[in-house]
Amino acid sequence: MSNAQTLLKKITLTLLILVIARLGVFIPVPGIDHAAFYSQISNNTLVNFLNIFSGGGFSTIGLFALGIVPYINASLIMQLLTKTIPQLENLQKEEGEAGRQKITRITRYLSLGWAIIQSAGVCIWVKPYVFYWNLDFILDIVFSLTAGSIIIMWFSELITEKGIGNGASLLIFQNIISGIPQNFKNSINTDSHNFANQLLILLPLFISMLVITILVQEGIRKITVISARQLIKSSQIDPKSYLPLKINQGGVMPIVFASAAMALPNYIQSAFPTIVPQELAALFASSNILYILTYGILIIAFSYFYASLVLNIEDLSDNLKKMGASIPSIRPGEETNKYLKKIINRLTFLGALFLFVVALVPSIIGQITQINIFRGFGATSLLILVGVAIDTAKQIQTYIISEQYETMMK
Repeated sequence: MSNAQTLLKKITLTLLILVIARLGVFIPVPGIDHAAFYSQISNNTLVNFLNIFSGGGFSTIGLFALGIVPYINASLIMQLLTKTIPQLENLQKEEGEAGRQKITRITRYLSLGWAIIQSAGVCIWVKPYVFYWNLDFILDIVFSLTAGSIIIMWFSELITEKGIGNGASLLIFQNIISGIPQNFKNSINTDSHNFANQLLILLPLFISMLVITILVQEGIRKITVISARQLIKSSQIDPKSYLPLKINQGGVMPIVFASAAMALPNYIQSAFPTIVPQELAALFASSNILYILTYGILIIAFSYFYASLVLNIEDLSDNLKKMGASIPSIRPGEETNKYLKKIINRLTFLGALFLFVVALVPSIIGQITQINIFRGFGATSLLILVGVAIDTAKQIQTYIISEQYETMMK
């Protein structure tokens, strides 16, 4: 089978799985007054945030309501545990493919446990809108939502292994895209004579945000590296020999963590009004200066935290030393560690600053233009869309280049 046929097969399988996953969101869990439930939670900040990852599943309480969220949470927990537990770190680094399979198995078990916990939470959450609250209903909803989450996890792994692109990322990508038409419809009044003016404002702003996001997501700092072999062949430093360090190491995760943390006060206040006073929750309204400052601090803090998980400076320095390579004018060892740490800290701060600015843009646009479409389609959504689109396009491009290479060889 040629690379072109393989690519077509992978794309077909991926599209088929995505369609099935989308249809599952609209299969309702029985026993709930869905109309009353939807009318009550339509303006809930936390639900709107979770709907980004579930394609509106938390509003409909469908079979796939939990979506890929339990699997993402389990993966994040495993990343933290791998960095803190030496045995897991050895599995990842020393045991090769067998070790990675064990970590994948543990991640699946964590996903199952997390899905059960979230299903139980959803069950308690929807209690006021349930027709008959009893043990049978509890077991039904927990089993249904957990099974739906496991099916989505399987779909995700199936796309990653036999389809095109990263399964979890593509499922989130699809959920975000599916919410854009409704968000656009709710935000713009088509009967208004200002409709054309609104479009003239929205399109340039959206394109500008998209271009800036792509530039920062793909932006790297090139650290020149030289080896003894290069010096033997030529006295000049090869400009193609460098260590690429991304400006935004954490990707979208710092905003995800910060947004979830900022949504908690309002959620707790709505769930437990006697514990958290209305005045305290109002301090964390999106237009309040305290909200903006806290949001910025959390994004910066999570950016540094996630960068420390993604990049191990000591391992980076040791690998350069093992390859017989070094940074010009910087001694191997401790000096290299300090130099790389300084560069990464600066890049992380710039990346965090960018995330903070992009996160504020939807609110600023809404205040100036009175158009709220970007509030439902904010920085988190845009960063995910850009990242997934670029990664998937690169993978498709790899198959096309391989096909051209095979044709040339023949």
